[in-house]
Amino acid sequence: MSIPSLELQIQTLPDSPGVYQYYDKDGKILYVGKAKNLKKRVASYFNKVHDTAKTNVLVKKIVSIKHIVVPTETDALLLENNLIKKLQPRYNVLLKDDKTYPWICIKKEPFSRIFPTRNMIKDGSEYFGPYTSFKTVNTLLELIKELYPLRTCNYDLSKANIDSGKYKVCLEYHIGNCKGPCEGYESLENYQRQVDAIREILKGNFKESLKDFKKHMTALAMEMKFEEAQKIKDKIEVLENYQAKSTILNPKISNIDVFSIVSDESMAYVNFLQISHGAIIRSHTMELKKKLEETDQELLELAIVELRERFRLNSKEIIVPFEMDFGDALRVTVPKLGDKKQILDLSERNAKYYRLDQLKQIKIVDPDRHTNRIMAQMQKDLRLSVEPRHIECFDNSNIQGTNPVSACVVFKDGKPSKKDYRHFNIKTVEGPNDFASMEEVVYRRYKRLLDENQPLPQLIIIDGGKGQLSSALKSLEELGLRGKIAIIGIAKRLEEIYYPGDSVPMYLDKKSETLKTIQHLRNEAHRFGITFHRDKRSKNALQTSIESIPGIGEKTMITLLTHFKSVKRLAQASEKEISDVVGLSKAKKITEFYKATNSSE
Repeated sequence: MSIPSLELQIQTLPDSPGVYQYYDKDGKILYVGKAKNLKKRVASYFNKVHDTAKTNVLVKKIVSIKHIVVPTETDALLLENNLIKKLQPRYNVLLKDDKTYPWICIKKEPFSRIFPTRNMIKDGSEYFGPYTSFKTVNTLLELIKELYPLRTCNYDLSKANIDSGKYKVCLEYHIGNCKGPCEGYESLENYQRQVDAIREILKGNFKESLKDFKKHMTALAMEMKFEEAQKIKDKIEVLENYQAKSTILNPKISNIDVFSIVSDESMAYVNFLQISHGAIIRSHTMELKKKLEETDQELLELAIVELRERFRLNSKEIIVPFEMDFGDALRVTVPKLGDKKQILDLSERNAKYYRLDQLKQIKIVDPDRHTNRIMAQMQKDLRLSVEPRHIECFDNSNIQGTNPVSACVVFKDGKPSKKDYRHFNIKTVEGPNDFASMEEVVYRRYKRLLDENQPLPQLIIIDGGKGQLSSALKSLEELGLRGKIAIIGIAKRLEEIYYPGDSVPMYLDKKSETLKTIQHLRNEAHRFGITFHRDKRSKNALQTSIESIPGIGEKTMITLLTHFKSVKRLAQASEKEISDVVGLSKAKKITEFYKATNSSE
């Protein structure tokens, strides 16, 4: 059976919410997506040229389209998530986290055991979690062990077995870690009351346990049992200390999940915090590898569905950074101030720190991947047609119009290529004229590269605003390079980025790696230019002094300037001070010269 044309397949799609699937000529799944309106969404792929090469490649490979209609957009989101995990299409976001997480189990049995596990068995037992690390699990279990003496054995403690005297107490009983329910020393009612308290602690509610302990401590003190009361007081301190570490906001904020996202060109990082009774009872950051030009909202929607399913979250409210629709069953809050905004900021900070840690690791383990990511980010941020693997930056240096020079620094793959740096003495411009100087050096630089058949940069950065950028552009036009090399100007004061022919500047995020790389280039050009300018000025000053004193050679003058640090100090020095350095006859010539100069002035 032949496959209908794509045009026909799109025309017959319904105007309903649903999930669409793209397949190639071999029937292999390429992409799964969700839509509020299937026909409009799918048609949008085929009626324009996309910004990213990956999306354009995907569109060229599509041969057939399948779809599933669902009642609402929320259902489409859930179905999309399940299909992505099941089919793993090549062009879909990759959820990089597929670990099996630990749970804390309260076993359904008389005198319930409480222990960590990675396997959930559907036998009526309660499972709390999953937790994102065994460290969290062990901290909680140690806390529970300090507060409540529970059994650790695997015995079947049915009433018949206890009454028949089948079991004997073990070492745990003798050292005070267990109250001996196996021999009937502890009632089932009392034991299960402790389990109820532990259940509340696992939910993040410390209030009931603290109330019970304080009540118990007071009763013991009234009975003059001060040693036992002190033991209970120690337990209160342990519980309060744990609570202080985990409580960060209003205890009235309970059963809420918080989600935030930070992303770059290739990856997104979604942090999730679970809040119960004002305490963070779980935190986790998930990595998502981008495949197409997915927005933060699309990525966060997908991550929320996945995390709620994975961690079996049943909260009725979520806190997120922007508006979303998950149907009537879930309330979405986008806070602007207060405790909820504070917890959203904390979640975002966690995501940022996680991203920075990952990037530091990549930089060490895989520097090429780090470079590729920065180049791709710069291409996107600066709206370039290619990655700026070779960048050149120009800066003019002159002080009150003296010794005008220019510097050109070169970065390759985001790093300084110092062997390619170049200095320029301004030849055709009289006096301090930044615009004319920029025009001259840009022309000379690229005329030479063209004459010598050297590779040209993908990006030129001009240190200056619209005026300097226009001057540089004239030279590129004269050389026939306008439009062949991207060129931008960076103004010093507000870090404004200027484009040719556009009077409105672009502002990059102050923390972005693109701006940091541009600033590095600009600062390096400035440093390189200023150093050359100072050297030239000093040499000119030295040459002026040497030429002015008859009978004193360059070597003698350098020796004197090294000793006296400046021409001014040398002119003020006595004959004796100078003769100590270069001898009496030369000292006489120098002092006589400066006396004559001063008297003539």
